[in-house]
Amino acid sequence: MTKPSLPELLHSAVTAVGGVERPGQVSMAEAVAEVIDDNSHLLVQAGTGTGKSLGYLVPALAHGERVVVATATLALQRQLVERDLPRTVEALHPLLRRRPEFAMLKGRSNYLCLHRLHEGMPQDDEDALFDQFEAAAPTSKLGQDLLRMRDWADETETGDRDDLTPGVSDRAWNQVSVSSRECLGASKCAYGAECFAEMARERAKLADVVVTNHALLAIDAIEGAPVLPQHEVLIVDEAHELVSRVTGVATGELTPGQVNRAVRRAAKLVNEKAADALQTAAESFERLMELALPGRLEEIPEDLGYALTSLRDAARTVISALGSTRDKSVQDEDAVRKQALAAVENVHAVAERITMGSEYDVVWYERHDRFGASLRVAPLSVSGLLREKLFAERSVVLTSATLKLGGDFNGVGASLGLAPEGSGGEGVPQWKGLDVGSPFDYPKQGILYVARHLATPGREGSRGDMLDELAELVEAAGGRTLGLFSSMRAAQAAAEELRGRIDKPILLQGEETLGELIKTFAGDAETCLFGTLSLWQGVDVPGPGCQLVVMDRIPFPRPDDPLMSARQKAVEEAGGNGFMAVAATHAALLMAQGAGRLVRATGDRGVVAVLDPRLANARYGSYLRASLPDFWYTTDRNQVRRSLAAIDAAAKQEGK
Repeated sequence: MTKPSLPELLHSAVTAVGGVERPGQVSMAEAVAEVIDDNSHLLVQAGTGTGKSLGYLVPALAHGERVVVATATLALQRQLVERDLPRTVEALHPLLRRRPEFAMLKGRSNYLCLHRLHEGMPQDDEDALFDQFEAAAPTSKLGQDLLRMRDWADETETGDRDDLTPGVSDRAWNQVSVSSRECLGASKCAYGAECFAEMARERAKLADVVVTNHALLAIDAIEGAPVLPQHEVLIVDEAHELVSRVTGVATGELTPGQVNRAVRRAAKLVNEKAADALQTAAESFERLMELALPGRLEEIPEDLGYALTSLRDAARTVISALGSTRDKSVQDEDAVRKQALAAVENVHAVAERITMGSEYDVVWYERHDRFGASLRVAPLSVSGLLREKLFAERSVVLTSATLKLGGDFNGVGASLGLAPEGSGGEGVPQWKGLDVGSPFDYPKQGILYVARHLATPGREGSRGDMLDELAELVEAAGGRTLGLFSSMRAAQAAAEELRGRIDKPILLQGEETLGELIKTFAGDAETCLFGTLSLWQGVDVPGPGCQLVVMDRIPFPRPDDPLMSARQKAVEEAGGNGFMAVAATHAALLMAQGAGRLVRATGDRGVVAVLDPRLANARYGSYLRASLPDFWYTTDRNQVRRSLAAIDAAAKQEGK
């Protein structure tokens, strides 16, 4: 029997999921198959509606080697595992004459820990807000959640937190989960044979396609102990998120609360001298943190350096002591010891990293209204790490609706550790960029309006002219507005102002769960939804419910953002343009994601309004505009009001 062709396989899969074959999807599938065959790499931009999941799944399944697919969002993981993969496997089975297996794999703390559930948390832990007796007749929401999770543990096949509905708070989940550092290990745990995390790993080892998330991919790359099974092909979906997710995993943090927790956990397991030394170091650190002012520490102040050295040395002594003493009076000693060890090792690792003072790290203080001060350390860049760990041993496909910024892929490529496209040389990963376009006719379906007449936004202060403009646009659109703001304060101010001015419901992020807000917004065409970062990329509302997307200003990083400003400075010191490489790239990516909220289906019509004249007037404006969908462009405020009114009237006529 002849081997089925890629177009045949793709046609069969698209039919099975009830989709429509698109030229962009075919081009993408062919390019993915090509780079898998010649062991090179691909950055592929595939606009909304292209059907990119099948564009990479079909050639990956046809190839026959193990593939890891890493995504940024839970929604896409679920779509792949619950919808796209089952249907695609069924459709390809007769043609491939084999049935590829697939599995989902997440970090250990995403799975219910049976040991923690049945044995409870260490008694001295302030997070353990209930005991086993309280659980028998729960009086608190937390106790009720624990009881519900107990029942769920008997029914669930996966133990995966995301399969628990309704969900529970982080606080409740922490009572029944462990990190990989806290885990006893299957061979030492009384529940090892039925462990949900271990079962997920075993399923992944047997699967042809393993679906995971960016965070686990980063842990696998950074920590040296492989979590993911060996794989020949890596596909990174939502790849515009990868650098920030890897940075997040590579960021260390120390807070007084976390250090004190480590002290409490270790105190009863080690000798008094070691415990006292750690306690004294923790108190010195806490006193310093009370005075900490937010901002970057280009050099470690002497008092902080001394406090961190004391913390590091005391933690090292405790780690040694924890390994050599046994105390049978401690109930469930192995688990208590492992948890104490994990907490102290983390304190030691971060304190040592900061005292070592690598030129490749950025250190800063942060202050949070609710949680107080924290000391953080993050890599100046993750590009070298990604180049070495991701691209060296496998073929990698990175895909997203937004990878081509300012007209090419080199900006995103550089952040991933790739040399400019087409650069040769030994040890340089070979890659190509491909834009397969979008099935949408952007110039006919959408307008990009820049309010050129407004004053340039300052750092702070009220923007009366912007709020006037926003109110007029929302009125003309008949509601139907997604407001994307650069800060929560700006979103709150706009919601407050417009609630007093116009007779349309205004929803505000934070007043309800994000899922509920988006559901309400999608269900009532006149409703508006205002918010910040998660709305720029988390809203999928096709149809007349979202016909105006407003951005209050270009979303440059804050000038006082320690990590971004350090990265910008490093580019400048190397002779590059730090503003364009860091701030403008960051803004372009967010704006492209934000503008992508408007047109989600072939019948959608609407306006993206940017209430920041710099998009029209500044030298970098053309770079940012080139990163957005190819909407019809105008700065004419009257034209835009007429267009919005016409779109609103058409939607009302259709009864929407």
